[in-house]
Amino acid sequence: MFGVKVYGADWCEDTRRARAFLDRLGVQYQYVDIERDEAAADWVREHNDGKERKPTVDVAGQVLSVPTDHELTGALRERGLMA
Repeated sequence: MFGVKVYGADWCEDTRRARAFLDRLGVQYQYVDIERDEAAADWVREHNDGKERKPTVDVAGQVLSVPTDHELTGALRERGLMA
């Protein structure tokens, strides 16, 4: 079970940046392409006032929309997913 889920699209530069950052940190995550998963796209819209903001990252229940590297790091530390 992953504590981190990244909802985005393969073509999205911000999605690619967030995933590369998590990869560099060695954080395991589940990636969900919202263009291939309508239920996931609905979830993203529900958490973003009807918008498909990419990426939307769920860090153990804390939802971040188009997070910066700093915001991701803070959420990971708060949830005990990185030192």
